[in-house]
Amino acid sequence: MELNNSRVKTLNMVKIGILAAIGFVLMFIDMPITFLAPSFMKLDASDVPALIGGFAMGPIQGIIVQLIKNILNLSMSSTGGVGEISNFIVGSTIVGVSSLIYKNKKTFKSAMIGLFLGVVSMAIVATMSNYFFIFPLYSKIMPIETIINMGAAITGKIVDLKSMMLYAVLPFNLFKGSVNAILTLLLYKRIAPILKK
Repeated sequence: MELNNSRVKTLNMVKIGILAAIGFVLMFIDMPITFLAPSFMKLDASDVPALIGGFAMGPIQGIIVQLIKNILNLSMSSTGGVGEISNFIVGSTIVGVSSLIYKNKKTFKSAMIGLFLGVVSMAIVATMSNYFFIFPLYSKIMPIETIINMGAAITGKIVDLKSMMLYAVLPFNLFKGSVNAILTLLLYKRIAPILKK
């Protein structure tokens, strides 16, 4: 029995490692959404492996995928780790909420509800964490006025940090979360059998 438990734990660690590595690679396949947010906020699909892992193995495992992915990215970071902290906070929110709801009832409807609530939660947490923590921290690398001016170039409604949250951070994260959620719905059933072996 102990041998079987040890084997299961080892297999789970391997799966988590593979998903984290895929997520790390996907962080480099990104693009700015310049009609929504400043160019330093980029769309990528790096939350998809963690979402799939969370659905297949559980919320904690999905969050661990997010953690490892961001630790791996630290060596490539140009934000002094601020971007990785933000990515972990926001990514863990969508993964944690979505996979926790799916864990309780594993149906397609539950997955859709979980992902919808995950996206909404992600956008709210992103807005709050960026306003109170991430942007003030990032301002040590780039002046806050420069960041706001980058937002103002997209829409004249952005005049300060609060309006930046409302008109850039919130819609960007709703959009990014939705893209990752849709990709997860499309891919999960194809990948899940491999992760459940």
